[in-house]
Amino acid sequence: MGDRNRNCVSESENAAQARPPTVSRLIVPAIDVVREGRPEPFLDSCPTRSTAQWGGIALENHTVPAVFIPRHEHPDDFLHVVISGAVKYEVHTKGRTLRFTSRPGTMFLLPRGTVDEVNWAGPTQRLAVAMQTSLLTNALDETAHETEIELTEHWDLIDRHISALLFEMTADLDDGSPAGAIYGESLANTLAVYLVKRYAVRQVTPANFKGGLPGYRLKRVREYIASSLEENISLSQLAAIAGMSPHYFSELFKQSTGHAPHSYVLLQRIERAKQLLRNPKRSIIDAGLDAGFQNPSHFARMFRKLEGTSPSKYRADNVSRTTY
Repeated sequence: MGDRNRNCVSESENAAQARPPTVSRLIVPAIDVVREGRPEPFLDSCPTRSTAQWGGIALENHTVPAVFIPRHEHPDDFLHVVISGAVKYEVHTKGRTLRFTSRPGTMFLLPRGTVDEVNWAGPTQRLAVAMQTSLLTNALDETAHETEIELTEHWDLIDRHISALLFEMTADLDDGSPAGAIYGESLANTLAVYLVKRYAVRQVTPANFKGGLPGYRLKRVREYIASSLEENISLSQLAAIAGMSPHYFSELFKQSTGHAPHSYVLLQRIERAKQLLRNPKRSIIDAGLDAGFQNPSHFARMFRKLEGTSPSKYRADNVSRTTY
């Protein structure tokens, strides 16, 4: 993932943002490859649906016709999953020519430094994912002091666990990430842990922690969440406060609270919003924004999902009770 950007706009961003007529393009991050020593986009096409960068990972969703992707090097660990398109494709890498037929779920898992070129004989929709080394080295306490985690190379792989995680990331992005970046970051961390356990060249056997977070650490994390609900809370921040890797923090936090970190944060935002809604002097929009929801539509959707009623109905019921 380079720092270079390109001009693209996705459907989900079009739906989520109202722009003045003079603004027609949105700058979004690109997944880069290296060609002739220069960083360039993996594909010339712009992402058609979701584009995002969480800590150490970038995901793009592309729909492309038959295409030849010229020789390139991947500067980051790379995942590529075909969503639709049963077409023949040919891979040239390491002096070999590999021929396959794609199907939904067909996947490449390529370690950084892989050099290849690919010729697709027909149209496909695919997810492309680039992962920085730090995402993998920070996945587990056992890998925290590693300088690099090397993954094994796989072409024409089917792995439903990876596909499920990537599809959930895409769904969260298309939904506008109502829980904030913490859910996408949690999914990225889960993906990193799975890759390290399943596909690392050097086997890693993680410890199995039980019993939940120590009381004083849990108290620190809860106090931080309560004081930061209006901010974009990240999993890495919470893990750092607890003094452990995101993976073990997530496991122990759920043991202690019964909720994954992103679910707990979302529930706390709903509780904060309910407190604010009971004050008739606060607008419904401000109640949602002050509780940490990104926009009124996210707030209304999640409130109805978790409380079974709309924010306005909740206010009407609770203000009337207070009045009488």
